[in-house]
Amino acid sequence: MGFDPATLIYNDAGLIPCIAQADGTGEVLMMAWMNADAVGQTLATGRVTYWSRSRNTFWIKGESSGHTQELVDLRVDCDRDCLLAVVRQVGPACHTNRRSCFYTSVVGGEVELMAPLAE
Repeated sequence: MGFDPATLIYNDAGLIPCIAQADGTGEVLMMAWMNADAVGQTLATGRVTYWSRSRNTFWIKGESSGHTQELVDLRVDCDRDCLLAVVRQVGPACHTNRRSCFYTSVVGGEVELMAPLAE
């Protein structure tokens, strides 16, 4: 019996946050939204698929940039309202061309911790 995405708890818009984490290093790469169909597509294809709130459509990570995410594991938190995708990231995860979207620290004053990767 397989996993049923309908057993997850989605917000009022039918979405659930998904944190992408690098396999092996544990580095947090990004957060994006999924709906039940995106969860199902991710599990079926092994290519992490998110839901774009601004475009109101699916987006497969790296489909246009080549910066893909191959699914290693998909984990559900204890409340079933957040996902953790353990991925093999190819290239930067962030649209700013940084490895992680979490490149700014605010403790003690805002500081940029990570420069964009070279093209």
